[in-house]
Amino acid sequence: MTAETFWEKHYGKRRTWGGRANPLLVETAGGLTPGAALDLGCGGGGDALWLARQGWQVTAVDVSPTAVEGVRAAARDEGLPVTTAQHDLAESFPEGSFDLVSAQYFHTPLPLDRARVLRTAARSLRPGGLLLVVDHGSTAPWSWNQDPDTRFPTPYEVAAELDLSPEEWSVVRADMPQRKATGPGGQSATVTDNVLAIRRAAA
Repeated sequence: MTAETFWEKHYGKRRTWGGRANPLLVETAGGLTPGAALDLGCGGGGDALWLARQGWQVTAVDVSPTAVEGVRAAARDEGLPVTTAQHDLAESFPEGSFDLVSAQYFHTPLPLDRARVLRTAARSLRPGGLLLVVDHGSTAPWSWNQDPDTRFPTPYEVAAELDLSPEEWSVVRADMPQRKATGPGGQSATVTDNVLAIRRAAA
């Protein structure tokens, strides 16, 4: 199964677009001066639309045409500055440079050189720009992966995989906070997020 087919099946079941933004993105970006932002794997568009409402010029990309069109329509309805594009990030990466690149729960059950994608994302940052990677650090009752033996890489392990020069990129946050989360069916659970924030050196 291709990535497009898998995620089309996933997002084809959605009936609404532009839900809640991920809380760690809100926590982080809320203190930043708006500029150009890239949302990797925009999905339902909650993050992209929230950023645009805060004054960011947003590029939102996803492998699913349904997801891309849903976010495009929601942004158009609100008159928000969101540019959307379909990308299989295993094959292509959006052009441009950014003050913020957000990769929220950028996971897939399909083969993907994720470190290469995130390394490319870091290199797309403008001087002083921030790469925010928020990963699952635990399995929630509604997770598609219920394998009890799943091991979640720590933020520092993810940073090591990126192998970025410390002279140009620095880790400004690497922790594993817990929070109360609500699943799509209304169920709640305490989950762990693995948070990595990397800043590119100012010019």
